Amino acid sequence: MDWIEITISTNTAGADIVSEALLRQGAVGTQIIDRSDVPDPDKPNGYWELIDPKMIEEMPEDVQVKAWFENVEALRGLENILKVLPDMAGFDLGALTVSRQGVKEQDWSECWKQYYKPFRAGKRLVIKPSWENWEKQPGDLIIELDPGMAFGTGTHETTAMCVELIEKHYRGGKVLDVGTGSGILAIAAARLGATDVLGVDIDPMAVRMARENVEKNGLSAVIDIREGDLVAGLGDVRCDFAVANILADVIALLAGPMKKHLVPGAQFVCSGILKEREDDVKAVLEKNGYRLFDRLQKGDWVALAARAE
Repeated sequence: MDWIEITISTNTAGADIVSEALLRQGAVGTQIIDRSDVPDPDKPNGYWELIDPKMIEEMPEDVQVKAWFENVEALRGLENILKVLPDMAGFDLGALTVSRQGVKEQDWSECWKQYYKPFRAGKRLVIKPSWENWEKQPGDLIIELDPGMAFGTGTHETTAMCVELIEKHYRGGKVLDVGTGSGILAIAAARLGATDVLGVDIDPMAVRMARENVEKNGLSAVIDIREGDLVAGLGDVRCDFAVANILADVIALLAGPMKKHLVPGAQFVCSGILKEREDDVKAVLEKNGYRLFDRLQKGDWVALAARAE
């Protein structure tokens, strides 16, 4: 089967927003190509990665979001959506120029793999695609991850900070991962000792991919992946540790409803927050009875850890 491939030039801040818009438009998958997602081997930060510098040089200078559509009808209205997207986001999203080409299914399913290599996230966790080799060191906790074209590989600052905060603060109990994507954060929690993990995502493709990754890591008895809209429909589920790597506005919507699913003293790690929106998220968390106790920043992104009181 042939696909229509759309490439939109944007910036780091706009990549997730453009990707989400394309998925809502009917794209069957997206891929973000962003140099800032790749750890710089010349700038060690306490961890180390196996990264080929040539890979970074070969990546485009602009951030590119690629999307694949089954037919041209799905593209109708895309130009108008891109025109209003910066106003809806409230900040600059870059050029938003669009290019289009046909692509074979095999090319689509393989092309993104060239940018995904094993790397260390946190002090002990190693994220490794199944087609790559890794020489395991004492204490390494390996996550086998095939993220597909739309969902987190772990290299993005927002995901990396979540992994770091989980490793730093998780001390046991049930874990809830809202917006689980590839399942990377749910799997990270399980590798760190969690025996009861629930991952939720609204996208059925993400749910399928996360379930496959959970099975690949032999964690089907530990991690339950469900399709759902944030915490709606979770019933009386209560957890000791929650994580959400989404966007600032969604975290603001989630903070209140999440509270009833947290036991007193439970920890909530949230990321996907642009620095300019940090104060907004902090205010919402504090208003809903959370006490902030940790913060990380990488580039333009912030992750927060709070305790439900």
